Amino acid sequence: MTRFSSADGSNPAILLMRGNTPLVLGLLACLCFSRGLVAADSKMAAPNLSAAQVVEKHVAARGGLQAWRAVQTLSVTGKMDAGPGDSAARSAKIAREGLGASAKRAHSEVVSGAANDKADPQVQLPFRLEMKRPHKSRLEIEFAGKTAVQVYDGASGWKLRPYLNRNDVEPFTAQETRSESVKADLEGPLVDYAAKGTQVELAGVEPVEGRAAYKLKLTMKNGDPQNIWIDAQSFLDVKAEGTPRRMDGKMRKVFVMQRDFRSVQGLMIPFVSETAVEGFPQTHALTLETAVVNRALDDARFTKAQMPVQSVTQVRF
Repeated sequence: MTRFSSADGSNPAILLMRGNTPLVLGLLACLCFSRGLVAADSKMAAPNLSAAQVVEKHVAARGGLQAWRAVQTLSVTGKMDAGPGDSAARSAKIAREGLGASAKRAHSEVVSGAANDKADPQVQLPFRLEMKRPHKSRLEIEFAGKTAVQVYDGASGWKLRPYLNRNDVEPFTAQETRSESVKADLEGPLVDYAAKGTQVELAGVEPVEGRAAYKLKLTMKNGDPQNIWIDAQSFLDVKAEGTPRRMDGKMRKVFVMQRDFRSVQGLMIPFVSETAVEGFPQTHALTLETAVVNRALDDARFTKAQMPVQSVTQVRF
C-alpha cells in the first residue's frame, strides 16, 4: 500500500483542508542521521543483489505479484495526526478560522512547546480511504464535527470542505488533478513496475532506523523520480521519498517511514506511517484500524454525484 507514501505534503489532514493538493494518504517522515552513525551503519552486511532481485524479493515479501493483481479494491480506516493542541478546541478554532494556523505558525508552536519542555498531544482525525482499480479513490476525514471528502474517478476529482463553510462541491485544480493522476496504484510503484513504464536502479545500501536497506531510485514513466528504501532482511518498503514541499520559504525534503506491517488476506500492509518535513521537529503519524481487501465498492462512490453534504454527514467511522 505504498500509495500512502506517494503524497506530496507534510500533514495529509492539513493538505486536504487547505485544498492545495489532493490527498491519497501520502504520509512522509524525515530521518536525520549524524555522519558518525551513517558511517557506522553503512557497513552493515547486506546480500549483493541487483535492483531487479531486490524488487522481486520485495514483491514476494508484500504478498506476491499474483495476489496483488487479484486486488480490485482496498478500504482502510484509522486516525491521522493533525498537529498539536487540544483536539476539540483546536478543531473548533480551525473550523472557525479556516485553518488560519499556517505551517510556519504550527512550527513556531512546536518550538515554543519544546522550549517549555512540554509536548502538546496531537489532534487525531478519523479517516476512511477507499481505492478501486483503475486509479479511483475516495477519502473522508472527520473534522470539527463535519466530514471533508475528496474523490477521484481516474480522470477528474472533486472536494468538499464543510469545515470552511464551503458546502458546494469544488473541482480539483489542474495541479491537483495532475498530482493525483501520477500517484501509484493501490499496490504501490514497485509491483509490476516494468509494465507501468517505471525504471528502477540500485543506488546503494543505507541505514534506515539502524538496519541496512537497499536504496532504489525509481524513474516513473512521466520522468518523475522517487527513492524507496527496502529493508535488507524483511524486504519490506520501510522508507520512501516524497515530493519536496516549500515551507517557510524553503524547499524541504519529505520522507515516509512505514512500520507495523500486518498480513491482510496474505498481503503485507503497513499499519503505521510517520510523517515529517526536513527541519521541522513535529512529526505526524497515521495509524490504521481496519484494512479490507476486495470489498464491493460501487463506481458511483468515486463520482461527484456522491458528494452532497447530506450523504457525507452520515459517515460513521
